[in-house]
Amino acid sequence: MEATLEMPKTETAAHAKHHNPEHILKIGMGFWASKTVLTAVQFKLFTLLAKQPLSGNQIRQNLGLHERSYLDFLDALVSLGFLTRKGLGADGVYSNSPDADFFLDKNKPSYLGGILEMANNRLYRFWADLDEGLKTGLPQNEIKYATDDSKNQFDAIYGDPEALSEFLQAMSGIQMGAFMAFAKQFDFSKYSTFCDVGGANGSLCVQVAMNNPDMQCINFDLPVVEKVTKGTIDRFELSSRIKTAGGDFFKDVLPQSDVITMGNILHDWNDEEKLVLIKKAYEALPKGGAFVCIENIIDNNRSVNTFGLLMSLNMMIETKTGADFTFNDFDRLAHQAGFSKTEWMPLAGPTSAAIAYK
Repeated sequence: MEATLEMPKTETAAHAKHHNPEHILKIGMGFWASKTVLTAVQFKLFTLLAKQPLSGNQIRQNLGLHERSYLDFLDALVSLGFLTRKGLGADGVYSNSPDADFFLDKNKPSYLGGILEMANNRLYRFWADLDEGLKTGLPQNEIKYATDDSKNQFDAIYGDPEALSEFLQAMSGIQMGAFMAFAKQFDFSKYSTFCDVGGANGSLCVQVAMNNPDMQCINFDLPVVEKVTKGTIDRFELSSRIKTAGGDFFKDVLPQSDVITMGNILHDWNDEEKLVLIKKAYEALPKGGAFVCIENIIDNNRSVNTFGLLMSLNMMIETKTGADFTFNDFDRLAHQAGFSKTEWMPLAGPTSAAIAYK
């Protein structure tokens, strides 16, 4: 007898029509789209097309792609909104979408592809062990098999010049849009000195200096980073207004400044360590000074900022104790450190600024 498919008794055929599996498949198989975009960044496709639109065949030749699937690759990027296309097939002409052109052309100062490069080279593989991390609570990156328990993720990265350069590009890239927004939105009129703690390659200092001509800036990070930072400062011809300072933000006193920022720093650590860093910022500020944390701050209801929540999972993958946090979490720690007032400033996408005033 031929088998027939019957609807469950609790479900009617009419009701079933309202269900749609698209979201489940889109998210569950999301790694398809993710790896396609990461590969395009790795190939510098968007940098290539920023120079001029090219036909599919010209792109294939430039990137050294096989004939078999290159059009599927390019047209998937069209469907995902990263490319536009006129015509079809090998002769179809491809261009960057406006956002891809602005954020993924490596020759533009707005380039944020550094984080995508690092995702392709490191994080994509580490996230394959998310299930293990959730059961053990242990990092799943380079330190997973380290024999020295005192090591953290930064020891492996900062000990490798190539990995360090990629990491610094990633840290500045992931927040470039937010840095640009903060430099324009924050009221610097009451202040004259600015320090970005853990400032990586100096991108935030550059944005603050470019948008606020009266500010004197300091980029504070480990000494090994200073050479890279000075290269960024020199490229923008801002050496008269941005200085570098080498040090360890846990061991050393922070430079005294009217405004102190930490971008993607606090989420590397647990609450006790976060409080230590916030207190150090408090001690380096004058009365009326501002401490600014720029991160993918999770909404207080923990249900809206998906990127912030996923970033917190990434901190489990990458660190021993780190986690992202809500604005209420920041407010609590800031008041424990002695700050009198806090406020929240939305910046770009999932990133915002939590600000504490002394």
